[in-house]
Formats: sequence, structure tokens, C-alpha cells
Amino acid sequence: MGRQYTRAEIEDGALTGQDLELLWVDDPIDAFFLQIQGSGRVRLGRGGNLRVGYDGQNGQPYVAVGRLLIERGIIPRDNVTMATIRTWMKQNPEAGATLRRENPSYVFFREIRGDGPIGAEGVALTQERSIAVDRAFIGLGVPIWLEADERFAAADSVRHLVVAQDTGGAIKGPVRGDLFWGTGSAAADRAGVMNARGHYYLLLPRKVASRLVPGGLTPSGRVGEGAD
Repeated sequence: MGRQYTRAEIEDGALTGQDLELLWVDDPIDAFFLQIQGSGRVRLGRGGNLRVGYDGQNGQPYVAVGRLLIERGIIPRDNVTMATIRTWMKQNPEAGATLRRENPSYVFFREIRGDGPIGAEGVALTQERSIAVDRAFIGLGVPIWLEADERFAAADSVRHLVVAQDTGGAIKGPVRGDLFWGTGSAAADRAGVMNARGHYYLLLPRKVASRLVPGGLTPSGRVGEGAD
């Protein structure tokens, strides 16, 4: 295995000349959040869109820049969302670029055709019904009853069945997940402010549940955390 370059090294040209480029984009902040989301659509200068999806990662650990902003007293904990982080980066372009380089993780993409985006399970994700989980604790394909209340949008709550169909670098731990809101500006707005607390229940055959935990397995805690 070759050397696993960090984000900073890649941005400084460590992979130059290897013909790995898929697209050039005009906004480094959008590119950064696209990597956090793992899939999306890129508007082309000549018109139309190109759909891209996760195709690999550089092997470096994921560092949540939102946590760094909290620790440094730049954005209050109760106000950290994707939207507030994005706004801060736009208002502070040099400091924002430096902050992004503190997350050494770098995601690579491929073009996606047909239904999508494609999750880690290998199937197209379904709007508001697919959730990313930590596979160390929850297997892909497991149905989950999700109950979560938004912290920043009091009217929004989730009370329905979802399926574990994806993973993510920021999704670590048994009670952490990321709900797929869909595509388009409305879905992006909801995903950008999502920071919810709640409970989830794994829907398992009784014999399987009894082997895992006597009486069944019903973990609860933080779910649907924003990317940062």
C-alpha cells in the first residue's frame, strides 16, 4: 500500500500528475462539505448536473471541524450546524481554509448513473428512509424504528421506520446515525441544520435479539447528528 497522504498534502499537490481528477469545482467550501456528505450533484458550467458518489478515502482519521470551532470558542456549541460552519468559512476564507486542512480525511468520488446516491449496502438510498450507521455496532440492512426531535427546528421530528444502508467517517458509536434527507435545496437545508436527540430500536428476530442482550436490544441516545 502506498503512502496515505493527508488532506493538506493532497491539496498541496501530492497526487498531481496521476490523472485522478474527476471534476474541478469553483468553491472549496462546497467541495469540503460534499466530501462530508459522501455524495451529491455538481452543476456543470456548460449546463446540467453530474452526480457523484463515494469511491474511497485516504485512510486518515476524520476530524470534525465543528468540534474544533466549539473548543476554540468561535461558535457556541448550541449553534453549530453545517449552515453556521459554512457561513463562518465564507466570512473567514483564510481561517476557513486552514481549518479544513486540520481534518486530514479526504474522500474520493466517482460518477454515478441511474438511481442514487448509492450507499454502503450497494443500493440506492431512499429519501428520509435510509440512515448511515457504524457497522461495528449495526449491520447494514437492519430495519430501525427511529424517534428523534430536532434541536434547531422544534417543529421537525422523525417517527418512522428507516433502514441501515450507509456508513460515514463521522458516524462512530452505537447510538449515532445520519438520516438521508434526499436531494435538492430543501433536503440540503434540512440536512444542514439537523442535530437531533432521540431513540432508536433495532427490529430483529427475537432469537437474534435474545442472543445479543437478554430481553432484547434497544439502544437509545444521540441519533441523526449533523456531519460535524
